[in-house]
Amino acid sequence: MGGELLKRGGAARHGRLARLAAGELQLAFAFAERQSRFDLADVETRAEPDGGEGYRLTGTKSVVFNAPAADVIAVSARTAGESRDRAGLTVFAVDANAPGIDVRGYPTMDGGRAGEVALDGVRAGPGDVLGRPGEGIAVVEGAVNAGIVGACAEAAGIMTRMHRDTIEYLKHREQFGTALSRFQALQHRLVDMYMACELSRSMAYMAAVRLADPRTEEEELRRAIAAAKVQIGRAGRFVGENAIQLHGGMGMTDEMPVSHYFKRLILIDSQFGSADHHLREMAGTNP
Repeated sequence: MGGELLKRGGAARHGRLARLAAGELQLAFAFAERQSRFDLADVETRAEPDGGEGYRLTGTKSVVFNAPAADVIAVSARTAGESRDRAGLTVFAVDANAPGIDVRGYPTMDGGRAGEVALDGVRAGPGDVLGRPGEGIAVVEGAVNAGIVGACAEAAGIMTRMHRDTIEYLKHREQFGTALSRFQALQHRLVDMYMACELSRSMAYMAAVRLADPRTEEEELRRAIAAAKVQIGRAGRFVGENAIQLHGGMGMTDEMPVSHYFKRLILIDSQFGSADHHLREMAGTNP
């Protein structure tokens, strides 16, 4: 997401991209607000002209992943229009230590960090604008699409690892003097998990291919990404719940990796829109 954002422009984009690639720069993307749910255009944070060519940003962003560690925070703000208008959004890359920024960090359920970002008259210059002023919805959607594709790939890998770990556990765990892996009912469960993993991997590949192909039409890309997110969200819960159950009580403990994998899958399901949200997106029934 960081690379997708920074390549959009800004006077310092080349230096920031190089530092990001070298691991010297931490970036966070503040696009969500308390009232917005999963509507990327629902933005009330304002960017008011500051005399010359600069802006002053005022508002609050919610659940900004990596905000406590970020050096640069990309912020979507409204330079024109009303809340939920697609036109009038602009994305700015501001210094995380700039005067007027306050970050209240907290842990997420998967062991990561996020934060609430309050902006009180934070100054942004014309060189901090990513993309074109007033056309920031394309920047936001482009970054979120990249984030969804990355999250889907990560989730597919997590599910595959959970499936493999569950197989190994059942091979060594015995009941009535027999390895659990020899029980046919559990073998059927493992096959169902495997099918969910393979379908999720294929959907993640499809979304990545559509995103990388410049010939992909906007509607086709939207449906491919939504379909992948639906599959990943539902399969993640199915594979995770079955892995936990087949590990028995041990699957609930922090000592077992599957418990941590499952927490990550649950967070990925809700990040960038839940499976239900993206199913409505495919059907065209989102408000």
